[in-house]
Amino acid sequence: MINEPSLAPREFGWIEVVCGGMFSGKTEELIRRAKRAHIAGQKVVVVKPALDKRYSENEVVSHNETALPSILVDTADQIVLLTGDARVVCIDEAQFFDDRVVDVANTLANDGKRVIVAGLDMDFKGQPFGPMPYLLAIAEYVTKLHAVCAESGTMAHYSQRVVEKEGQVLVGEYDAYEPRARHCFRPPVDRRRGRPIKPFMNPAVKETEEESTDETEEINSEHT
Repeated sequence: MINEPSLAPREFGWIEVVCGGMFSGKTEELIRRAKRAHIAGQKVVVVKPALDKRYSENEVVSHNETALPSILVDTADQIVLLTGDARVVCIDEAQFFDDRVVDVANTLANDGKRVIVAGLDMDFKGQPFGPMPYLLAIAEYVTKLHAVCAESGTMAHYSQRVVEKEGQVLVGEYDAYEPRARHCFRPPVDRRRGRPIKPFMNPAVKETEEESTDETEEINSEHT
């Protein structure tokens, strides 16, 4: 069941986060909530990062081609300047913003606005994506959506990159990504170490393991 707060105006604002993997319906849900707020007579502003121009420069568009007018912004700080007297602020593809978007969302909510954020919670490596973990932590309402695994047909929350491209950010569609279930997800290979990258780990544990691996590799190289 989708966790959506009441549309009734409140004295105080709040933050809602809609997260999940590729093709799980995040933008579709953001559009649905924005339209309901508009029907309720509330002024709505929708923004998205300038990086995402897959379908349109002046609309947010879901994979099902549901669309809503939006404003392209280069930085998170621009969002505050664009909201004005809007009661509802929608931020799509939040993972592409820097960490400033967390402060922006807090500022807007503290100013009495309803902030609806949608974004990928994990990247193609199965690692937390950009500012999303922090947005999830400060949100009053969190909705996790799932796609259908392209291999098993079961519930999918991983995004499998199916093209050979480096870098965390690759804006793409079905030609670049597939939704995958846990048992079907294959992490990319760490080319430096020649083995698959482990999905999300506690940063402290990850750092310790990497240091241990580096020391082992150094010792092995000295004996060869």
